[in-house]
Amino acid sequence: MVRRPQGAVFWSNVLENFNEDQWRQHFRMSRDTFEFVLQLVELSLRRKLTNWRKPLEPRRRLAIVLWWYATPGEYRTISCLFGVGLSTVCTLVHEVTATLKRKLLKRFISLPKGEALQKALNGFAERGYPLCAGAIDGSHIPIIAPQEDATAYYNRKGWHSIVLQAVVDHNFCFTDVYVGWPGRTHDARVLSNSPIFKMAEQQGGYLFPRENSMTVNDVEVPVHLIGDAAYPLKNWLMKGFTNHHALTPQQRHYNYRLSSARMVVENAFGRLKGRWRCLLKRNDVDTALMSDVVAVCCVLHNICELNKEVYLPDWNITDDLQEPDQDMFQGVGGHNCQGIREAMMTLLS
Repeated sequence: MVRRPQGAVFWSNVLENFNEDQWRQHFRMSRDTFEFVLQLVELSLRRKLTNWRKPLEPRRRLAIVLWWYATPGEYRTISCLFGVGLSTVCTLVHEVTATLKRKLLKRFISLPKGEALQKALNGFAERGYPLCAGAIDGSHIPIIAPQEDATAYYNRKGWHSIVLQAVVDHNFCFTDVYVGWPGRTHDARVLSNSPIFKMAEQQGGYLFPRENSMTVNDVEVPVHLIGDAAYPLKNWLMKGFTNHHALTPQQRHYNYRLSSARMVVENAFGRLKGRWRCLLKRNDVDTALMSDVVAVCCVLHNICELNKEVYLPDWNITDDLQEPDQDMFQGVGGHNCQGIREAMMTLLS
């Protein structure tokens, strides 16, 4: 067994001497929030003591993986810092990611219901767009070129990626995530294969309870999501008018209000990638693991936002990796969808 005392010294220094600012810079959350996350998964991260060696304590396991999420560091660098083997870092990334996803995903990411739904409706109404429960969009997460079918993952921006489709509420929290489709896939196709699409279609075009709908000009307007031009027009999904050169003033006003409300999802993607920098680089992991990493980072993002964690200005990102493709997709869901959009236009006027 290789002994690495320098790692133990470093970790002891982190625990004893890191102030709140240093802790937040390296782990992207306060010490209190770190302990909160640890409390939720500590039992699942414990390992049995054997005659061979003393296992790493859960706090150190979680810290190693959060450090990897938060910084663009390589496994080798983190191995030296924390005094563990290179293979140990790799194993921890797999194990802790799986544990965080299994224990926390459904708890912190779900479509709003009841009181949470009403808060979302009020929040978007304050942003100028009523009857909205979330904004949906897609973002590309860089990956190394996979060995199989690499061309499918080569997106229009010129690099390999997987697609993250997410719904975001008025507080920049993710309420639905669907990740893993190859980067060349159009946003509309990702949507049509996602659980949220199937659920809405199976429920007759109502993603949220029908009693929350409103009647405008004799047209029933259900609570819905809002998206950009890449998505089809559905009873439960509204988008702006295209053909911008021929829009009426009322249609332009509708587009402006919808676009202003939809900014929450773009801001959420920016904060997600700014906080968890592993989503900005091509990590040397397979696509299945990267999909789980993205989902877990969304969970941790929600925990930080719900706990009012400070987002530092130097975490902001300006590169093109945060920008999703904006293909113009003209698909619509029929006359009723057009009627709902016209009714919303009247409601906003």
